[in-house]
Amino acid sequence: MITSVRMVNFKNFADETLKVGPFTVIVGANASGKSNIRDAFRFLHGIGRGYTLAEILGGRYGPGGQREWAGIRGAPNEILRMCPASPGVPFWFSLGVELDSVETKTSYSIKVAFAPDSPDGFRLMDEELRVGLELVYKTVESHDSLLKLPADDTGKSWIELSRSQPALAQLSTTYSWRNLNARREFNNVLGKIRYLEFMPERMREPSITGASMLGDSGENLPSVLEAICADPQRGRNLMSWLQELTPMDVKDFDFPRDPSGRVHLHIVERNGRKVSAYSASDGTLRFLGILAALLGPNEGGLYFFEEIDNGIHPNRLWLLLDLIEQQTAEGNIQVVTTTHSPALLAWMSDTAFENTSVVYRDQYWADSVIRPIAGLFNLRELREAKGLERLLTSGWFETAMKFSEGDSDSDHLDDDEDDWEQGVLE
Repeated sequence: MITSVRMVNFKNFADETLKVGPFTVIVGANASGKSNIRDAFRFLHGIGRGYTLAEILGGRYGPGGQREWAGIRGAPNEILRMCPASPGVPFWFSLGVELDSVETKTSYSIKVAFAPDSPDGFRLMDEELRVGLELVYKTVESHDSLLKLPADDTGKSWIELSRSQPALAQLSTTYSWRNLNARREFNNVLGKIRYLEFMPERMREPSITGASMLGDSGENLPSVLEAICADPQRGRNLMSWLQELTPMDVKDFDFPRDPSGRVHLHIVERNGRKVSAYSASDGTLRFLGILAALLGPNEGGLYFFEEIDNGIHPNRLWLLLDLIEQQTAEGNIQVVTTTHSPALLAWMSDTAFENTSVVYRDQYWADSVIRPIAGLFNLRELREAKGLERLLTSGWFETAMKFSEGDSDSDHLDDDEDDWEQGVLE
């Protein structure tokens, strides 16, 4: 399980760490930097898929010219927090990630430089992987065109690697004297990160028989649900959750084929009425997409959602949170989501509360900060007295972050001081 992600000079983060639990919630105002956290996860995912730095940042195309990977959002040089002091001076960013397993803790870090005037562009500066107390590998700092790793414990021979691709991918078949299983396991964790941003118009479309992988926008929903229903226990779970969400008296699913052999989705009510995916509401389809992701025959992994509550009625958000917490409690699945929803915070459990962070960027600052909300001023007590939803809508989180980060510019704090004290004491 991923337990933390550290971002240094990455986008608008100078040096911030996101605490990650089984179910992690990220709150914050628009343009505070929540989506930049998603970009950090995507960069790590690209490493897990074995891409070069240029492919991770700019996109990857297959042998036939088809697009296999969309690059990181924004212009490539905008991934870095600061510009170089003068032309020709490279600057850099780094990402770090920690994992906890039953047996040990794994930590990984990568440092990437960018030379705007160089044809190389982005190049690997430094990379390290540790499993427990064991150093699996660490690059040797140098200005050579190739990256060097010690080939054995003597330090007298070296493995040379390209600086255009993370070493983790280049070492997949070499460097076998080190912990090969640990490298493969870590690479597998990064490679299984998913980013789901459902688009109901795509979820309504029929799919090809046997297409069991849910697309990032919800593609293949009919065939994925059909695969789930093929397992009687999974099918009953799926039906039970949907019955709780909707006022429809749902009895079953039907997956008719059209003349071309494509699979369609129908929801069958107890009176025999069939509602096609074309007539189902956006919220119902989004909830079915979440069910398909979390109940499907997957091998685990981390799912990152932008505003997972989108389209779900506030009075049913408790059901969504209950589903997520039940599935993530088993330890194979993690869920990270951003949200602006006061209702989601209102239904949040104590466990989810401990794994919720706020991202804050003051109008006078260039950088954003990430802090666990449980550590903010008296929030545990205020949560019981006022409710998180009221604190979110009143702007309490932003005010608390402004004071907790020591912003003492009297020009824009004096006006807020009385409101802050009143908000705490009321």
